[in-house]
Amino acid sequence: QVQLIESGGGLVQPGGSLRLSCAASGFTLSNYAMAWFRQAPGNEREFVAAISWSGEVTDYGDSVKGRFTISRDNAKNTVDLQMNSLKPEDTANYRCAAVLDTYAGGSYYYLTRLARKYDYWGQGARVTVSS
Repeated sequence: QVQLIESGGGLVQPGGSLRLSCAASGFTLSNYAMAWFRQAPGNEREFVAAISWSGEVTDYGDSVKGRFTISRDNAKNTVDLQMNSLKPEDTANYRCAAVLDTYAGGSYYYLTRLARKYDYWGQGARVTVSS
């Protein structure tokens, strides 16, 4: 049974930091590219960050570039999102997602910002940035 379970959300003041973690089970994480998306009430789902199967390549949405860092530990089956310099507009439900990478294990990789390409999704972790 495939599961992605996010943790680490909460309330933080503007300028603060939070670290989200996504625990994967039921599939081989190293065969998948991973990503974080977020959605605030009334807004469309937004791409936040993605990381290749090996962790060597990352991609960030413009609104978080330079403030957020995505990382993964395939041995521990986890994917993390370090969020620094948080702003009220970062308030959202953050979900991790997995997409099969048929290049995994080789020299190439697959990354995408398109939510519809992702195979598995977690339920999300709520992040609220407010004073």
